[in-house]
Amino acid sequence: MKPIRRIAVNTGGGDAPGLNAVIRAVVLTSLRLGWDVVGIRDGYNGLFEDDGVVPLDAERVRGITHLGGTILGTTNRGNPLKWPVKSDDGSIRFEDRSQGVIDALQALDVDALIAIGGDGSLEIAHHLSGQGLDVVGVPKTIDNDLAATNLTFGFMTAVETATEAIGKLHSTAEAHERVMVVELMGRHAGWIALYAGVAGTADIILIPEIPYSIDSVCEKIEQRWADGSEFAIVVVAEGAYPRGGQPLFKHTEGANKRLGGISKILADDIYERTGRETRELVLGHLQRGGGPNAYDRLLALRFGTAAVLLANEGRFGTMVALDPPHVHAVPLAQAVAHRKLVPLDSEVVRTARALGTSLGD
Repeated sequence: MKPIRRIAVNTGGGDAPGLNAVIRAVVLTSLRLGWDVVGIRDGYNGLFEDDGVVPLDAERVRGITHLGGTILGTTNRGNPLKWPVKSDDGSIRFEDRSQGVIDALQALDVDALIAIGGDGSLEIAHHLSGQGLDVVGVPKTIDNDLAATNLTFGFMTAVETATEAIGKLHSTAEAHERVMVVELMGRHAGWIALYAGVAGTADIILIPEIPYSIDSVCEKIEQRWADGSEFAIVVVAEGAYPRGGQPLFKHTEGANKRLGGISKILADDIYERTGRETRELVLGHLQRGGGPNAYDRLLALRFGTAAVLLANEGRFGTMVALDPPHVHAVPLAQAVAHRKLVPLDSEVVRTARALGTSLGD
């Protein structure tokens, strides 16, 4: 095995609390092995930009474990496998610049890459690995929907943020006798909505895995009033949708689509059917913001350290994963094979139902 002298690290996709802790662990562990470390700004974009690659040393990562965001920046629009190129006629075509990534890293004398990201970023890492790049992945997704790991860092912090928000809504909802609809992150998987909804004692929790019936939702709300509790808390994942429907997308610039708006639709439907005063709240990127809690700090540091140790052992083409109580390696191919959805018979789902929480079905 070729000896490692320098590695690179990058962060791609949406940010999550704990990214800086991973970077710190990668840098400090590498320095103790005698390696140099460079950081690539904004996913892979920095490889194609001036000043897009920066040296990382102990001083640069001092005091960043508790900080949110990422000192390297991140983007979900920097896919080197589908790099946008403007043609002479003004149209946009896409080309594969993965070889350009490998060539740029070779020019920087980088021997291995630690790629931190979610399913999209790890798909890129898997492709680059197949082209001969020595890479180790670190799983990062707020949605906690990577099947190869028990948990991803940032998830528990997002749940904590959402739970606190739901808790604060109880008093104002009760004071005004309102229905409050809270929209949380969760494109394909409802982990945040389920965990925060149960912890925050929501009355109704709607997740993508269980298409909801608006009749069931309104029936639960009317039951609340009949029982003398004249307010209701509805938690809905952004990817939730009604039976016979589909997830709600809103268009952004460049024809890119992102989920959003289900809370407004749901609030309007509830008011129309029940006449109850209803308000909606979208937490959005608040769930990504702020520093990681203690659990996510520790998990992020463990992941970053484990990734470097795997590189030191020559175990490339892998991703670090949590299999409690251990962190171990799984093949990147396994890591991106499928999403981890909420099992309909999971203990938390059963807990919600036993507590009388409606899941809209």
